[in-house]
Amino acid sequence: MKIITGGQFRELDRYTIEHEPIASIDLMERASRAMADYILSHFDAQRRIIVFAGPGGNGGDGLAMARMLHEAGRDVTAYLFNVTAHINPDCDTNRQRLLDTAPDVLTEIKAEFTFPELRPTDIVIDALFGTGLSKPLDGGFALVARSINRCSATVVSIDVPSGLMCEDNTYNDSSTIVRATVTLSIQLLKLAYLFPENQRFVGTVQLIDIGLSHEGLQQLKTYLWITEQAEVRAMLRPRPLFAHKGTMGHALLVAGSRGMAGAAILAARAAMRSGVGKLSVHTPLSNIDILQTTVPEAIVQMDVDSDHITAAIDASVYQAMGIGPGITQSRHTAAALHAYLQQQVGPMVIDADALNIISQNKAWLTDIPADSILTPHPAELDRLVGHSATHYDRMNRARNLAISLRSFVIVKGHYSMVCTPAGDVFFNPTGNPGMATAGSGDVLTGIITALLAQGYLPAEAAIIGPYIHGLAGDLAATALTEECLTASDIINHLPEAFKQIKALPS
Repeated sequence: MKIITGGQFRELDRYTIEHEPIASIDLMERASRAMADYILSHFDAQRRIIVFAGPGGNGGDGLAMARMLHEAGRDVTAYLFNVTAHINPDCDTNRQRLLDTAPDVLTEIKAEFTFPELRPTDIVIDALFGTGLSKPLDGGFALVARSINRCSATVVSIDVPSGLMCEDNTYNDSSTIVRATVTLSIQLLKLAYLFPENQRFVGTVQLIDIGLSHEGLQQLKTYLWITEQAEVRAMLRPRPLFAHKGTMGHALLVAGSRGMAGAAILAARAAMRSGVGKLSVHTPLSNIDILQTTVPEAIVQMDVDSDHITAAIDASVYQAMGIGPGITQSRHTAAALHAYLQQQVGPMVIDADALNIISQNKAWLTDIPADSILTPHPAELDRLVGHSATHYDRMNRARNLAISLRSFVIVKGHYSMVCTPAGDVFFNPTGNPGMATAGSGDVLTGIITALLAQGYLPAEAAIIGPYIHGLAGDLAATALTEECLTASDIINHLPEAFKQIKALPS
């Protein structure tokens, strides 16, 4: 699924109007009807509705909704802020339609405004500004936004919470952005909705399909995408009828240290649950017994040191290699990591302490083999590329890193970002807050390493891995609740995740 900019949304509107064809006022009517129907079906008929409409297209939607909700028997009051007398033509048409239908519903504000007293049971429809906003709200509109935020009513924002930019909010004034309970996003998600710092503004996002042109959407260029399950299904390969462990790949995991055997175990179990033919784990001597007990399917490659990884073994015999979970950052381990980077010719999965070591030795970035997959969480990424004040900036830094390394960078979190060497960014839609638990990242490393070993292209493994990982987490949360979810539960639900995806029609 494409993610397009606010400017491209306006292009898509124009394309739909020209090629459907449909008059702009009729497209607004269609959009408003879909959003009014949402209000009618989701909120009790006894609740009072207050619409705050701006002078643009978003305000036109709000006024049309006010008319439709009034016609449906709802108690509606609408305020149109027309302080400059420059009003969008379609907004003006809906102003007149509302006056013709229910003149007592509409109050037009041209000068001073006293904010109405709102009750907790009220529904506020925020239709002040939409995708066209390019600077923070100020003056009277900022005061209205702040007043909405101080009330205890349910706030429903139309398309975009007023004051929020569709992409970059680095220099926005957060105090003047409406904090929605629900955002009715027209047709597609906006990029800003995928960043954690904006969740307090968008609330729950509900997509509203208004029939914008599919052909027009296809023609818009973007580097931003949301991964869809059908795409993952298309990437998954059937196992050959005559497959055996030698043909399904031999993976190497370099993981664990004294007291951190769990990281190696979780990554190893996840790899074995993700279809790899054989798995070897290079780990310190102190972890041997527990690994062979908990993951009997894995081959253990013993490091000579009891506590840390200190030497690199020959990795040329393996089809894929993952390194980092639980290895710590000792100088001997750092030397071993550097040796692996220098000897490895194929792509690697690089996670956790391996990333932290590289962040302390940035010259080693050039030693990372092309098409490798780096899996940092935000703090690990910041150590590699510098601190980011916003996730929008973090996305751009991760994207630039992927391009410069000719590798894949997966920034873990809700809507994990998969940045590709070609400059595309895929947001992963699966996963839940219950996965914010120790060991979850180790599981992802195991999954991706197993996929690479089986012959999946790095571009495929980087997309499939986070999707399967998140879906298994969602299934585990459904069965166990988010609070009770552990990394082992994600592994235990991998079979169900694979089964669910493979059950989709090809």
